[in-house]
Amino acid sequence: MKIALAIERFSRHSGGAESYAVDLARALVAEGWEVHFFGHSWDGEPEAAIFHPMRKLPKWVPPSLRILDFALQHRRLVGREDFDIILGFGNTIEMNVYQSHGGVHFISNIKKLRAVRSPLHRFAKTLLLFATPKYHTRAYIESAAFRRPNHPAIVAISDMVRDDMSRYFGVPRQQIKLVYNGIDVKKFGAVERAKGTQLRQKLGFDKQVLFLFMAYDFRKKGVRFLIEAAAALRDRVGSSAFGVVIAGGPPYPSLKRLVRKLDLSDIIRFPGLTGRPELFYRACDVLVLPTFYDACSLVVFEAMAAGLPAITTVHNGAAGIIEDGADGKVLQDPTNIDEMMRAMEWLLDPGVLAHASELAQRKASDYTSDRNHRQMLSVFREALRNGS
Repeated sequence: MKIALAIERFSRHSGGAESYAVDLARALVAEGWEVHFFGHSWDGEPEAAIFHPMRKLPKWVPPSLRILDFALQHRRLVGREDFDIILGFGNTIEMNVYQSHGGVHFISNIKKLRAVRSPLHRFAKTLLLFATPKYHTRAYIESAAFRRPNHPAIVAISDMVRDDMSRYFGVPRQQIKLVYNGIDVKKFGAVERAKGTQLRQKLGFDKQVLFLFMAYDFRKKGVRFLIEAAAALRDRVGSSAFGVVIAGGPPYPSLKRLVRKLDLSDIIRFPGLTGRPELFYRACDVLVLPTFYDACSLVVFEAMAAGLPAITTVHNGAAGIIEDGADGKVLQDPTNIDEMMRAMEWLLDPGVLAHASELAQRKASDYTSDRNHRQMLSVFREALRNGS
């Protein structure tokens, strides 16, 4: 079988769709597939892949034209060969299987705008967003999979994304395949606790319950509201009961001012970027990700595999694997400080935390990369049988 995948950068060291494409390709090669990559760059993995370099327009070219050029180039290049499967990630218009890793473009943007606290600022940003050619170009390309009378096989990476696709594009829910993300469970579940203890001590914590926030985009993942919830929890139970580790990047100035204003310097740590997230999972006890939108955050799966119950929101597709009140908590509103504080307080109880940790690890063990790859292979084979 012969498959084409297209993304700007193929690298297992990147996040999201980029690393997923490489991991999926490795599984396909192992199954005897001929894998072709179409993109701007490739880090050389897997070695058996065939890379087709695409023209990269200079940065002075408007983003909308760069996005459109990529999609049109791809359509022309894949048309030169016969592929059994052309997998689209939302950046191309030619495909017979579609799997978006960013959810529905319109819905994700609307939800992320809620992270802007000022109503006036939010209104201005909304107007600017929908006035840009970039937004409309992305939306046009994304909708390519749904415009055809006989649309390609459509894959959602979470129940939330499947519901969003069904409502927004008018596709019956049962016609959308559900294939949740998967992770290397052994990697995230096998880190020695001793190494985590060393990191915990280095961060200045001992026996407190440590809440971990891990993300690159602090604003859209709701970190400000987590800090305010930490202040409310401190006022309720004291500062010696818990700590908060905010990893993924340096704090921006207004975040530092907020920590000082709320007098949380003894509770909150900002360790910055990390190439070893598994060490933080083992050093901490609970993941808190009050995101405004995530199609299906892998950090939830990784943390749960390491035994961390997860607190996240209904706007995160990964919440679909959490049993609320058992292996984590699912918040209805990332801006509701009291709701978040009470979810955190629930896990301060040692017995509750131990039980939730066991359930979380057990749950995550079902969501492996191997399972994801087997399900995608099944989708590809069905698409071939149906002539998609």
